[in-house]
Amino acid sequence: MKTISVVVPCYNEEANVEALAAALRDMFRIELPAYHYEILFIDNDSKDGTREAICRLCAEDPAIKAIFNAKNFGQFNSPYYGMLQTTGDCTVLMAADFQDPVEMVPRYVEEWEKGYKIVIGIKKSSRENKLMYWLRGCYYKLIKWLSDVEQIEQFTGFGLYDARFIQVLRELDDPTPFLRGIVAELGFRRKEIPYDQPLRRAGKTSNNFYRLYDAAMLSVTSYTKAGLRLATFIGGFSCMFSMAVALAYLIMKLVWWDRFPAGMAPMLLGMLFLGSVQIFFIGMVGEYILAINQRMMKRPLVVEEKRLNFEPEYGSGQGEKGQGEKLKNSEKKEVITNEI
Repeated sequence: MKTISVVVPCYNEEANVEALAAALRDMFRIELPAYHYEILFIDNDSKDGTREAICRLCAEDPAIKAIFNAKNFGQFNSPYYGMLQTTGDCTVLMAADFQDPVEMVPRYVEEWEKGYKIVIGIKKSSRENKLMYWLRGCYYKLIKWLSDVEQIEQFTGFGLYDARFIQVLRELDDPTPFLRGIVAELGFRRKEIPYDQPLRRAGKTSNNFYRLYDAAMLSVTSYTKAGLRLATFIGGFSCMFSMAVALAYLIMKLVWWDRFPAGMAPMLLGMLFLGSVQIFFIGMVGEYILAINQRMMKRPLVVEEKRLNFEPEYGSGQGEKGQGEKLKNSEKKEVITNEI
């Protein structure tokens, strides 16, 4: 039987994790009985009772696994890392708050069995704040317009990914991964299924302006050169415009020396405009430098504090895999000794 892995990133989802686990198990029992399941909760240092609830689930069902991060490593690193730890023939990534409908999973599996290596959900509507949904749509369109790589509109990462694509992610070795862009850039042939995004079942979203800005800048610095090119173009245009205005002022002052007061206002306005343009693009260049710095440091995606219901070979390296490597090394040493 094939195994379907489900990765559920968590942060302060005490009210949702047990209900989601029950919904997933019922779904597998009723709609996907021909498949084994693996449900992996990866907790990003929750401050409520999320970890206690996950521990209870792991004690009840060995097919439910857990990874507890040592601290909060961000909304992109933690889900991505969880996907790398799965062992199924395919992996489904979904949120813990029920905004990614459980009933979509059988539809994903159906398309996966037809040969699609990636099956993703595209939001055609959302019951969230209408202004926020509209702003997200504008953001997706802007990134799609600016990017050199195809971008997927209204895609949050919710979808099914074949084990071959998961292997691609493992080999990518990106310390600052942006899954939405990676799927568009490196993904196999994919199927897009529209769905209506419901409201959160319970709790409050952890997204705020800073997190949304961080997501936007990660996509801009990873997949567009527009910021740097725009700085070059606007800088060149401002330089030519300033020189033309300065030359015009000089000619008018020489022709109408007594009647043309140059004044300080135009100079101040010009200085303020050019200064603001410079500061904006220094910040933009800083975002690119920050992205380069994070990639150069090669820090781990997450640091684990604890694992539950994993086989020894996925542990600290001292399990079956580590022992196997030690045996191989000892055999090599024995061969060398015999040859000597």
